[in-house]
Amino acid sequence: MFFQISQIQIGQRIIELRKKKQLSQEDLAKNVGISRPSLTQIELGKRSINIIELQKFAQVLGFSLDDFMSEGFTTDGVIISEEAEKPKTVTDRVSVPSLQISKFKNVLLYILERCAGKPNVGETVLYKLLYFSDFNYYELYEEHLTGANYSKLPFGPVPQNLDTIINQMIDFNQIQRIKSVYHGFPQTRYLPLEKADLTALKASEKEIIDRVIEQMSDWSASAVSNYSHKDIPWMASKDGEDINYELAFYREPPFSVRNYEEDIEL
Repeated sequence: MFFQISQIQIGQRIIELRKKKQLSQEDLAKNVGISRPSLTQIELGKRSINIIELQKFAQVLGFSLDDFMSEGFTTDGVIISEEAEKPKTVTDRVSVPSLQISKFKNVLLYILERCAGKPNVGETVLYKLLYFSDFNYYELYEEHLTGANYSKLPFGPVPQNLDTIINQMIDFNQIQRIKSVYHGFPQTRYLPLEKADLTALKASEKEIIDRVIEQMSDWSASAVSNYSHKDIPWMASKDGEDINYELAFYREPPFSVRNYEEDIEL
């Protein structure tokens, strides 16, 4: 019986029940014992659900397993408590990024230490290495790495206020700006004049940055830009507007860095 309906149908039914109960994703995930990003994946039909988890959903949302798995399931028979019937405003948790300037500078210096010697790493590649470091870390740990806001621009995500930070680092002799030509196109590059303070980075942060560098630092500007254009957070954002970090939880392979199948809170 359990496998007669698809993951997408299961997700849609859970959404209907959650909304009827007037529960936020955060509330439902907490009561069931999974993370909110994992619930997002379940509701999208991108993560499977085992029988133990389904039983927990049944207890919280008030449905019978037989009815839920049947072809003609509706939410009409679901009992709504008096508290749930009262009008209320429910919002999902949204972590608002707040730029940590010192952390951002150290991440930038660390990336430049490892990549500045590569002729392909101009501004475009550098911006994408920063973007994927930030968004990959957020998807995996639900915490901000640098807290930088990124805008959706034609060549991909670009960190806001970067010019101000770059100019400040140049004034403080932390980095040097170099204008050059690469494959016939003008290129702006940056060289580190001092080492990053690695004590300012957690091991988990450095690991994510290292993975991004290993994956993308040899890509051309056009290749890394095209890749970023296929990432859900960029695709789902409007031109010129901020890219919402929460959209990282809607990613699909090869962009997703989180194993939602094993993402169960004990």
